[in-house]
Formats: sequence, C-alpha cells, structure tokens
Amino acid sequence: MMKISKSPKRYSFQKEAYVKRCEEKNENVSQAYLEMYDSYKDQHDHKFDTPDSRINNLEYDLLTTDWILEKTRKSEVYAQNLYASMCNRDFVKNDVWPILQEECWSCSWRYAGGIIADMRQEGDYIDWYCSGIRGSPISGDEDTEIDPVLEEKFRNYVGEGHVTDEIREDLLKLGWIVMDEENDT
Repeated sequence: MMKISKSPKRYSFQKEAYVKRCEEKNENVSQAYLEMYDSYKDQHDHKFDTPDSRINNLEYDLLTTDWILEKTRKSEVYAQNLYASMCNRDFVKNDVWPILQEECWSCSWRYAGGIIADMRQEGDYIDWYCSGIRGSPISGDEDTEIDPVLEEKFRNYVGEGHVTDEIREDLLKLGWIVMDEENDT
C-alpha cells in the first residue's frame, strides 16, 4: 500500500475544544467523550486498509500522489483553492465504468478541510473550513499598512464550490472529472 499523507492534528480540534469547555465550566472531562473523539481518528487512520476502499476514491488519490501533495504543501493559496473545489461538488473517475455507473465522489466542507490538513500534514479541518468566505484583512482603514503576503493570499482565495482552471486541470491529470451543471447526469 502507498504511504498515505496524514496530519498528526487531524481530529484534534473538537476534542481540544471539548476539554477547554469543560475546564471553563469547571466540569469533569468525560473519559467516554475523549474515547469517542479518539475513535474517530482511529477509524480515519484505518480508512484505506482494504483495497476496495481505495477504488474510485478521490481522497485516497489526493493523499497518495506525490506531485499534488507537493503543490498543496508549497502553497496555501493552492491548498485553499483545492479545498474550495471539493465543496458542493461531485467528482467522477475519468474512466468508462465509473462514468456509466455515475459513481460520484463528494464530501462535506469540513471533511474537505480535513483532507487538506492531511495533505499538508498539519492542522485540522478548521484551518480550511469556510476559508473562501472569511473576511479579508485587506479592507478597512486606508492608513493601515497591509501585509503584502496576506493581501496576496486573500486576493487569490476562492469561494467554496469554485474550481479554478489550475485545480480542474490537476484533478483531470490525477484522473478525476469535476462534475458541473453542463456535465452532470
């Protein structure tokens, strides 16, 4: 089996937030809840253990393809654009049988954020979730000096569901078709 890219922090956000809420309220932390959160990570860590789980699975292809992992790790903008492309979209493997059978792959916004965290091997879903609709730090007082790196980053972020030409081409190179209104069946 190919090496699967993973973030050591995946599935930590909700667990850490739960512990923090308990501390703030001076409540005991439930071991059952902690075990539940740990079970999510354990299930995820074994998601691709069977050969069938890897077939026609865009997530598996993204997590095991070196060139797209490298692009995602090198550029936050590319990572955000890839995240946004997975939101509100269906994808089909560019192969006759999956197309004929309408075997689509899709995921939630949160899950798409988690895939990006795994691809970059850092953080959790929350680092990408709703990144296309966050307010830009660019607007505001005209006298405020704007960090050029932040300005460039936010200028190139796209809304959830938007697929840039670069992402569309890279997914096709990976063997996946982005289903749009004109090619939805």
